Amino acid sequence: MLREMCKSKIHGATVTETNLEYNGSITIDKSLLTAVDILHYERVQVLNINNGTRVETYVIEGEQDSGIICLNGAAARWAQPGDRVIIIAYCLINNKDAIGWKPKIILVDAKNKLIKNLPT
Repeated sequence: MLREMCKSKIHGATVTETNLEYNGSITIDKSLLTAVDILHYERVQVLNINNGTRVETYVIEGEQDSGIICLNGAAARWAQPGDRVIIIAYCLINNKDAIGWKPKIILVDAKNKLIKNLPT
């Protein structure tokens, strides 16, 4: 049996911009992606803390240390700059390895700079 587990989480990021005319996805600062092991084009779920909704999309790698969190395409209608979000990537793990699994979770400040790795 495989279990779908939280692999990576960026907690409390702030949407910096939206781009309705872009062809889909969420652009995320490369330094944040590296910190939680999320790859370019990886599927993520984005939870909007301000309005309680969720959207799924894929990641586009943004400029390192830029602080960018940009909702693109249709997702641009789902959030506004200044909204706080949680970004989660999942993975499939066999049942044996799922026991004791530890995801990579980070907390960021209002400018999307890493504050700390959260214990799991």
